This record gives sequence, structure tokens and C-alpha cells, in this order.
Amino acid sequence: MRALLIVNPNATSTTAAARDLLAHALSSRVRVTVAQTTHRDHASELARSAREDGMGLVIVHGGDGTVNEVINGLLGVPLPTSMQAVTIGAIPPLAVVPGGSANVFARSLGIAADPVAATNQLIGLLDARARRTIGLGHCDNRWFTFNAGMGWDAEVCRAIDAGRKDGKPVSATRYVRSAVQEFFKLKRRPARLTVEVPGQEPFDEVHYAFVSNSSPWTYMNERPVHTNPGTGFDSGLGVFGMRSTALFPTLRVSRQMLTKGAEPKSRKLIRIDDVPSVRISSTEPVGLQMDGDYLGERTEAEFFATPDALEVVAPTR
Repeated sequence: MRALLIVNPNATSTTAAARDLLAHALSSRVRVTVAQTTHRDHASELARSAREDGMGLVIVHGGDGTVNEVINGLLGVPLPTSMQAVTIGAIPPLAVVPGGSANVFARSLGIAADPVAATNQLIGLLDARARRTIGLGHCDNRWFTFNAGMGWDAEVCRAIDAGRKDGKPVSATRYVRSAVQEFFKLKRRPARLTVEVPGQEPFDEVHYAFVSNSSPWTYMNERPVHTNPGTGFDSGLGVFGMRSTALFPTLRVSRQMLTKGAEPKSRKLIRIDDVPSVRISSTEPVGLQMDGDYLGERTEAEFFATPDALEVVAPTR
């Protein structure tokens, strides 16, 4: 089987040694070609070419941003309000070896965080032909894997991106610090969002909203975040929105999100699991993020769930 290994050499934890180890290990199982990204959206271009060339497998060694680009290159542009994509030819399965700072998607699939351990795991998965088909979300003509959102989380992603451009290392500590700083900025603003899901009355006066495609997910190393425990790669989307920025309900819900087995609940919380779509609108432009990538400001965005969208090499459970 022919495989393309797409490597982002600028990802946080990607090294030349790990890349060479991965390529050498894979060469005993597949005919591997290595391609390194050189610019934004290059991973998407490489993945599109791999699909068109009939590659049997695409492997990503990079962070969540690189993974997102590859998936968008493999699947093509989502059709609005549809469960289909614009692609030509068969879509090769995807494998991920973490190389970024958070590696949320890989963790959600059960992939080891350490690149060397993940390489050994991938060899075992290839030998066992372990694959599963997962659902994805899409919004704004773009696919996302684990979550998206408008408001608070988007501003955190914008702050992280700005720091990355200034050469600041990305870490769990930086995510937490940025989240706290952006939250206190959010407290000074009125609630701007309205959340709409099929079959329910609109929820207005919402301060921020997450749309999840998996649970748990996390930017805090091994500490999982459970916003929508009833949401996963085999279900629809999860919606999580807060109608308050008061400190006590925020801390209470945050503790629930970080507790294994807890179900986040609050009179000020909108939490709905397994929905086919959600529309979020705002009275003023607010930030939008998908898979941790800040995409600019919007006054509205509509998110759709697409089941069985992509085959991945991963543990079956």
C-alpha cells in the first residue's frame, strides 16, 4: 500500500529525529513518501493530491491545525446543509502521530501523546487493520474534528495564535492563562449570542457557546474537559452555552467539566447533546474558531453534523 506522510516541521513537538523514526518504521509496512509543509494550507494541498493520486493511506505528523488542513484536503468543500462533500475518487484513511502542543484530535481517538509511543502504536494498528469511521462537523465551508465555538473560546484561540506569532511557546499553562484573561474581558460585555437548534425555541442572551463533535477534549495535557458527555464521533453535535458570566456558576460548571463522570448542569447553562445542526447568531461581530484555529469575526454561523465522514486508523474503542 502506498502512503503519504505529511509532516509539519514547525509544529511544537515535531522533530527531525521523530520524523525519520516514523518514516523508517512505516517503511516496513507501507511504501511511504514523506512531504513537509512549507506554508499555510500546504497540508490541505498535499492531502488533496494524495486522494487524487490514489494513495492508500495518509499519515499526519503535526498538530491539530495540520490535521484539520489534511482532512479538509481529503474531503473537499462541504455542501451547505448536506451530509456530503465535493470529492473525486476514493478517500484514503487517515492516521495521526501527534506533533503539536495540544493534539486534541489524536487524544480523542485514543492515540498516545508521545510521538515515539504513537509511532509504535500506529505500527500495531496497521498490523491489526484497526480502523473506525467517525463523524465530523462542518461550518463556514470547512470541516472540524473535535470542537468549534463563538465568543470566549475563539478569543482564547486568537490570543494563543498571536503569542505563537511572537515566538511564545504554546503550553497548557498558556491556554489556562489566556482563558482567564479573556473571561474577565468577556464579563464586561453584554450577552450577544442567540443559539438555535432544531425543534426547540431559540436561546438568547448567551455569552459564549461551544459546539463539540467529541467528548472529552482538552487543551490541558492529560486533563479531559467534558462539555457534552453524550456527544462523540458516532453521534451528532453537542451544544454548550452559558447565559451568565457570574463567578460562582462559572466555577461550578467548570468544576463539573473537569470531573470524570460529571454531567455539567446549571440554570444558566444550555447543554444539548447529539443534535444534527446548530445556528449561532450575534448582535455584533464575535470571534469564530474551529479545532483551535481562529477564523475571524462573524455575526452568524451554522454548524452541521456529518456521520461516517472519514475512516481513521485508531483503536476501535
